[in-house]
Amino acid sequence: MKIPGQKQKKSNDFFQNVYDVTCLIPYGRVTSYGAIARYLGSGRSARMVGWALNVCHTRPEFIPAHRVVNRNGLLTGKRHFGNSSTMKQLLENEGIIIDNDCILNFSERFWDPSKELN
Repeated sequence: MKIPGQKQKKSNDFFQNVYDVTCLIPYGRVTSYGAIARYLGSGRSARMVGWALNVCHTRPEFIPAHRVVNRNGLLTGKRHFGNSSTMKQLLENEGIIIDNDCILNFSERFWDPSKELN
């Protein structure tokens, strides 16, 4: 996988590639499971991106999985953060407006790795 500002990085480990992209999401921005999957060349693997992020808490490094939501801006992964409000609190701390588990300013905050990293 190509990481900007670094040498070409190739990995056959899909989960690691998901983590690498997720770590590049800027503070105050969000992306979707599908956007990450498309960037990795696996457009139909949004669910696998979710599975990878569901277990990222077992990693030694911090993975900002709270910045990844579904294609409509819904906090569908919130139950994987210990309690139902942690994901919302983390996003609100970054200035993202949320109502009823949905990002209200989703289009303004959306970060597309296919556009930003190529």
